[in-house]
Amino acid sequence: MTDCNQRSDGIYAALEAKPGERPGWSKYQLLDLPWEDVLVTHVLCYLPLRHLVSLQRVSKSFRSLIQIYLSNCRSFDPEQTGPHIPKEAFCSMLCDNKILQSLSVHGCCDWITNEELLPVIGQNQQLQRVDLHGCLYLTRHALVAVALGCPRLQHLGLAHCEWVDNLALRSLADHCTELRTLDLTACRQVRDEAVCYGAARWPLLHSLSVAINANITDTTVEEVAKRCRELEHLDLTGCLRVRNESIRTVAEYCPKLQSLKVNHCHNVSEASLGILRRRNVQIDVEPPLQRALVLLQNVVGFAPSINLQI
Repeated sequence: MTDCNQRSDGIYAALEAKPGERPGWSKYQLLDLPWEDVLVTHVLCYLPLRHLVSLQRVSKSFRSLIQIYLSNCRSFDPEQTGPHIPKEAFCSMLCDNKILQSLSVHGCCDWITNEELLPVIGQNQQLQRVDLHGCLYLTRHALVAVALGCPRLQHLGLAHCEWVDNLALRSLADHCTELRTLDLTACRQVRDEAVCYGAARWPLLHSLSVAINANITDTTVEEVAKRCRELEHLDLTGCLRVRNESIRTVAEYCPKLQSLKVNHCHNVSEASLGILRRRNVQIDVEPPLQRALVLLQNVVGFAPSINLQI
């Protein structure tokens, strides 16, 4: 059992035990300890957030304590709260917080709108990481709010947010110049001009996904390669208009590249990918001969134990 689990179990035992059963607690209750200096800093941090929310129901004092704790949280994500967060709980947990550095609302994607998100963005200007993955009911105004309200933003997830458009992305590029990672997977309204505009303003970018977007062409890939020399990870999955020429540009201008995804990019071949393979870049498409061997195994039904030698 880890130290964290042991401490968490100890806290639960203390909370559930009767006063007479608590060693050394005959005169004092848990809430007699200093709240901000001890309970918030050294005790509540070991409890899952979803349990702390439940703890608010014990008494008014516990509710006040938990609200103080929540107002001092620097991170909010589904791993702490569980996969599905009710609207009332979300609004209650974040209403007093003004120091968030990381915000993920993936657990709220089934219902969250601008009405719930914008107040949180507006009062947390220290945000460095925002994940809006799959939030269908937001609008472009949410991205503009992030751009205007989060000047220190470094990581932004917008996968499957089809409301993201070129104008909102340009606003992001104008105001968030420290961006390191950007996920635009399946943002189908986004076109070359907006990504190119951003690439010129994101010299520190090291991870970019423009996957599942038929609007993206060699123009974007070449501009990103030339402008974002720190690039380490590039996802072009399903970008049907990307060709070998731009992949060669990536190979030339991105010496730090570690991984490239080009699955379903039918105009990209080994002629350009081979250059990156020789640099040990991880590519999600097997070399042609390896693919042929896999297909042969499937067709003739070779046993998995058979090892085909090239």
